[in-house]
Amino acid sequence: MSSGLGALAASPRAWVAIAVIGVITYGIRLSFIHLFGRIDGVPTCLQRPLRYVPPAVLAALVLPDLVTLGPSVTATFLDERLIAGAVAGAVAWRTENVFATIATGMGTLWVFRFVVFA
Repeated sequence: MSSGLGALAASPRAWVAIAVIGVITYGIRLSFIHLFGRIDGVPTCLQRPLRYVPPAVLAALVLPDLVTLGPSVTATFLDERLIAGAVAGAVAWRTENVFATIATGMGTLWVFRFVVFA
């Protein structure tokens, strides 16, 4: 019997597919780097939407871990991750300081995880 990894190592088609996908991915990324390296200024029609990319990416990364569906509404709202995220969001909104936001959010998470809900 051969394992899945052994079959992959023995299949040249799989390695060719991996190499082709890698070259295509590298080419796509390089084209954007090359394109934006040659443009002196980003057009205003692109500047406005691009301002929303960092908050959208942050929301896509953070919100799935904060909002979980518990067995009840109370369990969902008493989840330590949601509480810490809300506190960190308030600190970020008030201070606009990344370090203060991270430190407050992690401190709140640890307090609720190891002291309050322990």
